[in-house]
Amino acid sequence: MKKILVIGAGGQIGSELVVELRKRFGADSTVASDIREPQSGLSGEGPFEVLDVMDNERLKEIVAKHEIKEVYLLAALLSATAEKNPEFAWKLNMEGLFNVLNLAKEGVIKKVFWPSSIAVFGPTTPKKDTPQLTIMEPSTVYGISKLAGERWCEYYANQYGVDVRSIRYPGLLSYTTLPGGGTTDYAVDIFYSAKKNEPFSCFLKEDTALPMMYMADAIRATVDLMEAPDDSIKIRSSYNLAGISFTPKEIYEAVKKLNPDFTIEYNPDFRQQIADSWPGSIDDSAAQTDWGWNPEYDLESTAKIMFDNVLTEVHD
Repeated sequence: MKKILVIGAGGQIGSELVVELRKRFGADSTVASDIREPQSGLSGEGPFEVLDVMDNERLKEIVAKHEIKEVYLLAALLSATAEKNPEFAWKLNMEGLFNVLNLAKEGVIKKVFWPSSIAVFGPTTPKKDTPQLTIMEPSTVYGISKLAGERWCEYYANQYGVDVRSIRYPGLLSYTTLPGGGTTDYAVDIFYSAKKNEPFSCFLKEDTALPMMYMADAIRATVDLMEAPDDSIKIRSSYNLAGISFTPKEIYEAVKKLNPDFTIEYNPDFRQQIADSWPGSIDDSAAQTDWGWNPEYDLESTAKIMFDNVLTEVHD
């Protein structure tokens, strides 16, 4: 049986990734781990371990106990949250990666997934159809740590033969978990306000275009990338990944079709500067060519699913 460890399983991506991995490979295939016990779900449906990814000895203990061969490392401090505590963000985002990469270097684990982000780009990056290979001068601690991580992943692949794979995630939309402190969180929060029929205050300007993706597409891309043949993975830093790009005004108009009485106001805060440094759209032709990536959800279908499924009591 494939034995997988998901680190940071309680987060927005991890909680849904664990479900998909257990669905594909069996309930006992995937060990979920997070820094604290989950409130519900993850621990009751398969193995769960409490893990601080910076605790290298605890990580080794769990890997040995469950005979782990694949690791999905999702634990990180996200963009807006990281700006409030940059030194800790750097420590968490980098130490966790080194701990996992070194286990792979030693041959203890065979395959690693580590997520990068559109935050690796910066104000000098071409904003339209941002290429796979381009200028990368991030202006946030999150982006700096992700860019450094990409370089280390590629280094470990080239120098030590580590099978590490990565995606530069755009903003992700999901109704199953609450946002975790990212600059694209408005695109999730808007549905909770719409469902409660409350005016929505958006922390970005109405014309700020950003790359986004419905979570089901992101999860499928992640597992498909990890399951692709080794010789099809040509990029060991991180693959561009695109789904849909939209502005706050465009998603508001999509939501207003579902709730005609819904209103919005725009009150940009410090996250506007972060968003201004990121691309408006992404060229992911390398992912399409190398391992067959193709998104399934557009803005209209994503908005309908989100509006129909968000639970407002979870957000209160």
